[in-house]
Amino acid sequence: PPAHSRNDWIGPPDKHSNLRPVIFYVPPEESPLERRLREARQESQACNQRFWARHNRAFSQEKEEFIYSRLKAKGLEMRDETGQKATLTAEEMADFYKDFLSKNFRKHVQYNR
Repeated sequence: PPAHSRNDWIGPPDKHSNLRPVIFYVPPEESPLERRLREARQESQACNQRFWARHNRAFSQEKEEFIYSRLKAKGLEMRDETGQKATLTAEEMADFYKDFLSKNFRKHVQYNR
């Protein structure tokens, strides 16, 4: 942000976490209480960034593995003859989403605490 800015700056979504990073404004005469609040917000942002980046990586990896295993069980490849990526039905993907959410339920509860 420009040196004269007096606001927090919010960036575009991170490609791993999908969270928008914040560059926090630091007032020239920031009080100790203001500093503690800003640092707590920065720590919270970093924690959220780590959690969602790990979560989204695991989700993508497990989703690809699920699709691959289902296609393989059907005797299909990841791409068809024309080079198009093979897909599963919404019902088949619902099995994955339900299973993924169930497996990660405790992580989400802990995150929300």
